[in-house]
Amino acid sequence: MPHNVFLHSALVQSRKVDSNKKGRVREALRYFSIEATVALIVSFIINLCVTTVFAKGFYGTKQANSIGLENAGQFLQEKYGGKGIPILYIWGIGLLAAGQSSTITGTYAGQFIMGGFLNLRLKKSIRALITRSCAIVPAIVVALFFDTSDDALDILNEWLNVLQSVQIPFALIPLLTLVSKEHVMGVFKIGKKTQVVTWIVATLLIIINAYLLLDFFSAEVRGIFFGLIACFFVVIYIMFILYLILRDQELPNQIVTAIYKSFS
Repeated sequence: MPHNVFLHSALVQSRKVDSNKKGRVREALRYFSIEATVALIVSFIINLCVTTVFAKGFYGTKQANSIGLENAGQFLQEKYGGKGIPILYIWGIGLLAAGQSSTITGTYAGQFIMGGFLNLRLKKSIRALITRSCAIVPAIVVALFFDTSDDALDILNEWLNVLQSVQIPFALIPLLTLVSKEHVMGVFKIGKKTQVVTWIVATLLIIINAYLLLDFFSAEVRGIFFGLIACFFVVIYIMFILYLILRDQELPNQIVTAIYKSFS
């Protein structure tokens, strides 16, 4: 998820590390990398297990098109339940945990991003209240607005996933650009091999998401007029991604200064 990219960067700044001691910085970077890697691996395994269970049980069946957030637990109970195994409650606990995790990470990411944009100079408690409100209040309003039927929540969930796919390049490309710059990271910039690997992975990820977006919109868009509008926005989107990749290698001085101050 793109907001987690910003969240991990913000969490790095929350730890007190003497930036003048290169050894301590390298040690901190190593532990930060381990922390982020473990979190992503655990998240990947959980998502893989959920996808595998549903694919194994319902792929190609009549129920596949009717499964949503509201009734997924019931379908799992009917398929795998029995002999006293409370599949429905296990699914409910997992769904609650996933919702809490998503809400917390999304709110924290929104807090840090809004705090950076607004550049607030207030007490931490007041600053957290303002920035977290900016992050979570719109989400609550949208959730309440769409809480009219099971289908509405599923449609909202689909569009949220689409929106996150659209945003991924705008999080990954600037991040890879910044950590590759010596005048931003100094001696801690990533090496050439790491740059090649990360750019390849990022490119593959963007291509996969682009394919999924194309597949989604090809099924949703109806009519020549709306098709032309969709094509127009797709062209603009691709051009902006290319701009992020191919733009001048030297970052504006004000951006470099702001980044340096935030980490110093």
